Amino acid sequence: MNKRLMLMMVLGVIIAGIGCARATGEAAARVDSAPWPKGSSPQEIGKRVAERFVSSPYQNYGRTNPPSYIAYPEVCTWYGALTFAQLSGDQDLTARLIKRFEPLLTPAESKLVPHPVNVDLSVFGIVPLEIFIETRDPRCLELGKSIADNQWAKPKNGDDLKPETHAWIARGLSPQTRFWIDDMFMIIALQTQAFRATGDTNYLDHAAREMVAYLDELQQTNGLFFHAPDVPFFWGRGDGWMAVGMSELLRSLPENHPQRARIMEGYRKLMASLLKNQDAEGMWHQLIDHPEAWPETSGTGMFTFAMITGVKNGWLDEKNYGPSARKGWLGLIKYLNADGDVRNVCEGTNKRNDLNYYLNRKRNVGDMHGQAPILWCASAWLR
Repeated sequence: MNKRLMLMMVLGVIIAGIGCARATGEAAARVDSAPWPKGSSPQEIGKRVAERFVSSPYQNYGRTNPPSYIAYPEVCTWYGALTFAQLSGDQDLTARLIKRFEPLLTPAESKLVPHPVNVDLSVFGIVPLEIFIETRDPRCLELGKSIADNQWAKPKNGDDLKPETHAWIARGLSPQTRFWIDDMFMIIALQTQAFRATGDTNYLDHAAREMVAYLDELQQTNGLFFHAPDVPFFWGRGDGWMAVGMSELLRSLPENHPQRARIMEGYRKLMASLLKNQDAEGMWHQLIDHPEAWPETSGTGMFTFAMITGVKNGWLDEKNYGPSARKGWLGLIKYLNADGDVRNVCEGTNKRNDLNYYLNRKRNVGDMHGQAPILWCASAWLR
């Protein structure tokens, strides 16, 4: 082979490599590298929603009177604001979010820390654990860790437990287990945060074992989840809790963990079904498989977060899911008003075996069930 031919072959390989790199870059651009329309970037939107949160007093589900404890929608929003501030490098915002927490560590305001007797109250622990991760404040570690440990502690008076609770404890599950899909954020986020704060893999084992039990119990053949075993409806925010819970757990679960493959299987089945049910505007609806149901923002935000996270971590095919994630974000933020409040948020929803109960739920504005997922998405874009 003469030198000229060899040089041409080498140049061909280099050019091909550049072409592949450009193709990869163009693919990635569909996720988070392409220019965002004016005012729609995760940095801008995240800042607006986080500033709205940090300037607000402690919440009481939209009521004007002061709360008796910090409820989980506020906890979820606080966690999202903290991660957004950290990932965007906004030290001033981080400082103000932590200052907002400081009173809860004092005797005067400690009564607002919920007594962690169920999953909705226990999830409070993710905020002090996140603050510890960012600041190494031992007071926050002690508080968050105690709540996470309590979630797996056997009740002192076991005679008061339901028979099924005894069975769940025997399987290594939390006494707070109830097989509602909401639990798969409330339990998973707390245990995963406890692992991130301490490095103790027992917390990950708790979370993974619980997630597999819920997958086996609630996921249907179409990949979606019933709200509860006796409520056969695919409620948007309910499935959103599952999507976010699996995403958060998979971000921390080692590749060789014995439950990882099962959780990844459930995650991908859900994502594949969501891909089919997204509407032309990028939204998912109050009941996922009912196109006539109204577009709902909290579920849309949760599904978008799960897709962003999956594409960025290589769990999902970028070609198929990248455009869906971007469309979900752009569709979602159209519902954000000038005050930084998101519209079309389903009000707090108990389980009920009644189609119209879900279709006719009130649509709230500024409800933190909807504010939180916007911040989670903004964080996921930046992560």
